[in-house]
Amino acid sequence: MSDHAGARVMVVDDKRGSREALQKMIAKEGFDVDMAHDAETAAEMFGAEPVNLVITDLRMPGMDGIGLLKEVKRLSPDTEVILISGAGSIESAVEAMREGAYDFLTKPLERVVVLKAIDKALEKQALMRENADLRAQLQSLRDTSGMMGDHPSIRRVKDMVRQVAPTSATVLILGESGTGKELVASALHEGSERAGKAMVKVNCAALPESLLESELFGYERGAFTGAVGRKEGRFRIAHEGTLFLDEIGDMPLVLQPKILRVLQEGEFERVGGTETLKVDARIVASTNSDLQTAVAEKRFREDLYYRLNVITIHMPALRDRRSDIPLLAEHFLQRFAAKNNRPVLAFSREALGAMSNYHWPGNVRELENMVERAVVLSRGEILSVDDLPQQIARGESTNGEQSVASDSPLINLEVGTPLAEVERRVILETLRHTGGDKSAAARLLGIATRTIYRKLDGS
Repeated sequence: MSDHAGARVMVVDDKRGSREALQKMIAKEGFDVDMAHDAETAAEMFGAEPVNLVITDLRMPGMDGIGLLKEVKRLSPDTEVILISGAGSIESAVEAMREGAYDFLTKPLERVVVLKAIDKALEKQALMRENADLRAQLQSLRDTSGMMGDHPSIRRVKDMVRQVAPTSATVLILGESGTGKELVASALHEGSERAGKAMVKVNCAALPESLLESELFGYERGAFTGAVGRKEGRFRIAHEGTLFLDEIGDMPLVLQPKILRVLQEGEFERVGGTETLKVDARIVASTNSDLQTAVAEKRFREDLYYRLNVITIHMPALRDRRSDIPLLAEHFLQRFAAKNNRPVLAFSREALGAMSNYHWPGNVRELENMVERAVVLSRGEILSVDDLPQQIARGESTNGEQSVASDSPLINLEVGTPLAEVERRVILETLRHTGGDKSAAARLLGIATRTIYRKLDGS
């Protein structure tokens, strides 16, 4: 009995014998089966009571199978449709795939092929529904912070941000690279009374010491070679706003007293200048370093550490909030599918399992980059384990079995699939990838165009 037993299937065929034979074959597997002798009747029945899957003959009097496919997709886009035909026309197969058919089967129908196609179609439908549930959950969790997730650790971060943002307190954000510390800083700014003013960001690790000082404090004309005019520093630009000092653990020791003075006194001088400037900027700092160890090793000033460490927010590593991985993956999937003009995509259960088991040393940033790669390189609507990078895919899946990845997406076929069916599936998927371009498909497969016609005609 099928894993999807109980699903409702509609069989549409103008030939009574074919219709009833298919109904008996499917019903034995535990499916509820409705029958219709033409497309018009099927459309009326479908409108009254939607079904999970429609299996329809292609050539029928009146509305044909392609017309019924379009009507079904109009009424219920989530319903899967499988077309069957005795002709095996490649043009019909390509048109069916373009209109959203899940599969195209040729007569005479083999029981194993039909049941496998049904199971795969219903599995895809279930995945799409699960991903729709994830999207709904995502929508309920969206807030102005931009931080996605529902794990207790990330909820604590959100609560802390909501509580601290309206104050003027200095905040130190701790966490590994890629955990989203900049998102927290932005949320603190947007949730404060300074939201209408500038938020200025400085990566302390990205600039050499000589440039970092002039970037932070500005300089006077003639302060050094090339200083042909006065330049305002980031502190001045952030006046009445927020200054985000990213990776402050890499701040050169010689500059740390000047940062401490701004924090304590709210004043500084430009490089090469004597005028003392006042500034009112809220300081938010972040680091992936262990500042306490840096203090003990005299690499970071103790007084600056305590002045920064007024309010501390710890960003959890992704591996410590694994339950959020499906939500985050879906969030990035939506973003990059839209960015790359791709249709609605979904991750398979095995892919989500592999992602949930992976260590994620690069945290959320690594996940984001991985999803973008998968979207760009995918060739189908379901992103499988084979669409993941090897270091992720070869980890253990949720069922404890080893996953194996390749650099290119593959078609999943079970052991024992008839060779003719393997060839047919490969040809159809290649045609789907080339948008119906038979010459391009033939080049990819390394065969003659006429061979595509012959294989799909079953000859």
